[in-house]
Amino acid sequence: MTRLLVGPFNRVEGDLEVALDIADDAVASARVTTPLYRGFEQILVGRPMADALAIAPRICGICSVSQSMAAAAALRALYGVAPAPNGVGAANLAHAAENMADHLTHFYIFFMPDFARAQYAGRSWHEAAKRRFKAIEGGAANEVLQARRRLLEIMGILAGKWPHSLAFQPGGTTSAIGLGQKAQLVAIARDFRRFLESTVFAAPLERALGLKTPDELERFCEGEGAEGDFAAFCRIARALDLEHLGRAANPLLSYGAYHGAAGALLNAGLFDPVAGALSPLDAAAIREDVSHAYMRDGPGEPSLARSEPYLARPGAYSFAKAPRLHGRPAEVGALARLAVHGHPLARALLKRSRGSNVFARVVARLIELAMVAQAAEGWAKALALNEPFCVATPHDGEGEGVGLVEAARGSLGHWLGAQKGKIRAYQIIAPTTWNFSPRDATGAAGPVEQALVGAPLEGHGARAASVQHVIRSFDPCMVCTAH
Repeated sequence: MTRLLVGPFNRVEGDLEVALDIADDAVASARVTTPLYRGFEQILVGRPMADALAIAPRICGICSVSQSMAAAAALRALYGVAPAPNGVGAANLAHAAENMADHLTHFYIFFMPDFARAQYAGRSWHEAAKRRFKAIEGGAANEVLQARRRLLEIMGILAGKWPHSLAFQPGGTTSAIGLGQKAQLVAIARDFRRFLESTVFAAPLERALGLKTPDELERFCEGEGAEGDFAAFCRIARALDLEHLGRAANPLLSYGAYHGAAGALLNAGLFDPVAGALSPLDAAAIREDVSHAYMRDGPGEPSLARSEPYLARPGAYSFAKAPRLHGRPAEVGALARLAVHGHPLARALLKRSRGSNVFARVVARLIELAMVAQAAEGWAKALALNEPFCVATPHDGEGEGVGLVEAARGSLGHWLGAQKGKIRAYQIIAPTTWNFSPRDATGAAGPVEQALVGAPLEGHGARAASVQHVIRSFDPCMVCTAH
């Protein structure tokens, strides 16, 4: 058995290294390392509580709104206040814009360029993949970046700027809009829908959202949607058998996404892909294991935990902790959200492979993109211009608050403790911390470490495309992982 060290990775936010043990030209085991420590949780301790709204979003420039939403939700829970319904709708719309931009960027800029690699030269689809998806040179990039730029104009209208806006508060959003701005929001949502229908799916969103089985998906990609980039991916995935790459059978976790007065667009819960069983979310059962992290021992419960670096820790290999739910690793992301919500195609893909895989993760991300784009139009139209967007909230207090939201990459939680108006403790578990966690005290590997096992190298060693496909199917954001 030999060992390969893969990294740093391009087209990944932050630093990532992966150690692979190789046997018979395939991955036998993997260890994922987050080598960068940033210390945002310690920065927050001792500051006024409202500082979380300014500092936490700066953890990341990609999922800044998600961090804002989680911090605001934690303060809201501590204060015991209900936000203005208009503010909830505006925040959902802004959050959706960020998440949709992330999904679009992941698919076109981070994931698909790997199919233009020279390793695939000679495949029947390779030249078309190069023309469409090759980094910098491919024809898709300019179209996508223009659509993304237009989508993020939503941020300018609702939040003043992006990233790192202060518009998201426990009581709602700070910017009230007028009739002209509402019309702009509706127009932007419609424009983005048209882009998805013309370029990504080559069909009405309702057709993509109506797919229920793998057979229906295949017929769609060979028929009505054949000219879309979604179909191009599905054909490549079938040729490379990506449904059998990056497999893992962990529980799938979702905190629920886009909450409103009528409930959430996507429900919260835990889905077991092997048993096909859904169970309620039990956030109180979340613990953080530091047995293989460069962290000092402490309470495992997030509301009591701390993140103090300890470089001399025996057996440590990552600055990421190992979050566990009921003692088990959990996978988070778009596939988890759709599976928990009960989307038939997501459930069918999981059932067919008895777990998650590269193909199912990417399909779920694009189906969710269509679902949220459709909902965004409704949220824009529902904004009531004669009603408040924000309600007053306290500026001090004592106690604890938890904010649980869904970022593009999965479940994000902020645990906050306050005393005499100051932050006493702050703990964050990011989506990539769940997925890219190291081993725990029992030796159980994190989801990505599990998914890499069995990846064929085909003589390419550390440059094997299969490793890239598995890693990128989780869409890592490493700066969030260790905050």
